[in-house]
Amino acid sequence: MWPTLRYVGGVCGRTGCSIAGSFLRASGPVSGVLGLLCRGDRSSSTSSFDIVIVGGGIVGLASARTLILKHPKLSIGVVEKEKDLALHQTGRNSGVIHSGIYYKPESLKAKLCVEGAALIYEYCNLKRIPYRQCGKLIVAVEQEEIPRLQALYERGLQNGVQGLRLIQQEDIKKKEPYCRGLMAIDCPYTGIVNYQQVALSFAQDFQEAGGSILKDFEVKDIGIAKEDPPGSKDGMKYPIAVKNSKGKEIQCRYVVTCAGLYSDRISELSGCNPDPQIVPFRGDYLVLKPEKGYLVKGNIYPVPDSRLPFLGVHFTPRLDGSVWLGPNAVLAFKREGYSPFDFNARDIMEVILKSGFIKLVFRNFSYGASEIYKACFLSETVKHLQKFIPEITTNDVLRGPAGVRAQALDRDGNLVDDFVFDGGAGEIGDRILHVRNAPSPAATSSLAISRMIAEEVQQRFKL
Repeated sequence: MWPTLRYVGGVCGRTGCSIAGSFLRASGPVSGVLGLLCRGDRSSSTSSFDIVIVGGGIVGLASARTLILKHPKLSIGVVEKEKDLALHQTGRNSGVIHSGIYYKPESLKAKLCVEGAALIYEYCNLKRIPYRQCGKLIVAVEQEEIPRLQALYERGLQNGVQGLRLIQQEDIKKKEPYCRGLMAIDCPYTGIVNYQQVALSFAQDFQEAGGSILKDFEVKDIGIAKEDPPGSKDGMKYPIAVKNSKGKEIQCRYVVTCAGLYSDRISELSGCNPDPQIVPFRGDYLVLKPEKGYLVKGNIYPVPDSRLPFLGVHFTPRLDGSVWLGPNAVLAFKREGYSPFDFNARDIMEVILKSGFIKLVFRNFSYGASEIYKACFLSETVKHLQKFIPEITTNDVLRGPAGVRAQALDRDGNLVDDFVFDGGAGEIGDRILHVRNAPSPAATSSLAISRMIAEEVQQRFKL
């Protein structure tokens, strides 16, 4: 049972709200799943639900699954703006099952990641979803990195990460023959999986338990319903109306939003505070040519620098045998802008005018310039990779896929590093829970996050 979660911030309602801050606590195959995505005990024409979940990514689907298993008598629907599920952050990440080593001890991120990793492995075993527990080395290549590496090792022990050990050069070579380094943390519990396949399996579980999924339903308004659906004899049983961009409407008692790259905009639809704003960061990957795949066996990561906002480029093996190298981190000019040339005027104006992005740039100007330079010149990224595997050359790599990370940013230009939820008071606020920020490693932590959300939904809505 989760301990009681406490909000920091003010109230939310149609007339405005102040931010409800982070929770603080002490404490088979894809094709087979896709064929089930239009099924469920309730048809897609159903116009009313007890709970509607906005967002068909891994966090939304995990939460829907957990809620319906916990409350099988409730009618629950998921609405997703795309024609398929898990297409954005869930389907465009590196696929790493993180162990929980990086996060501040006793923090929500640390606890959810450690628990979530165990749950993902257990779930994949149960559902026979392929994964590989290939491990990870966090490698110090310079003498000045060793104290940070040792501090990170101690943090991992405090977080309860399984199997950690500090290893020297000779043991690095045994695990990664082509990797150079002075010292490393061997993290054998790290793995890789296809998170889109995991998310689609969550969707299958949800529908088999009686849940409904409505795709191609882009939410454009959340408000008080004018009247109950036709035929209702219960008075105003479904007081919330969720409308899409095509003019269709569904009604419900409660709403939970897990909207990822659009979480701030969806929250604002119900009158909530615009902060924190979502700033999209694109991460471009390189791919190691197949004939050079022998150079990398498991995940190889740099020692993180706490002064910088992101981890830096790393080596990630994939289930299909390929090896991804990267990513960098540059501003995306569109919230779902996977190409450097994707541009949306509204998205970029909101970044400039409404978020703290300019302040973030001033504080990290040299880092940002370096990331842009790496994005433009492949050889510059390869230089960073050669610190770990000197044999890699520009001829060994190809430009690969890209993903966009939904990074919540406050007005002072600080990266919001923990979970943020919005709710509040008033007729509509009492019936909505917005997941405003579910930061990396949200995919690894998805089942643990879903338990937390289900517990909060039960307490908040008195189910």
